[in-house]
Amino acid sequence: MNVTYTTIGSIQIPNLVLDPAPDVSIGKYGRMRKRFLEQRHDGTLTALVLSGKLTDHLLEIDRTAREQIEATVSEMAAAEGVTERLKAADQMEWLRRMNNLRARAEEIVIREVVYGE
Repeated sequence: MNVTYTTIGSIQIPNLVLDPAPDVSIGKYGRMRKRFLEQRHDGTLTALVLSGKLTDHLLEIDRTAREQIEATVSEMAAAEGVTERLKAADQMEWLRRMNNLRARAEEIVIREVVYGE
């Protein structure tokens, strides 16, 4: 590692530069995790920023949350009888029940994955 310094008067100050953040889009759950870390776990956030792992961490949280929501919705739909047969018979009832399942699954996953409870 090659460190350069700037001399101001008789003091040498290291020229520290963080690696540029990758140009990726962090999703809803990654942004929620970042806000959670900013509000409740500032030390963890600082450690992730300084190690250059914040973006990877947020992307992983976002991916994991999305996958778990989809899996949970599928499991709950099967358990509660929300099937393609219901969709064909009564689309509005199917939509209402799927929206309810999705909201419940999202609440569970946010609490477990994003907030780590």
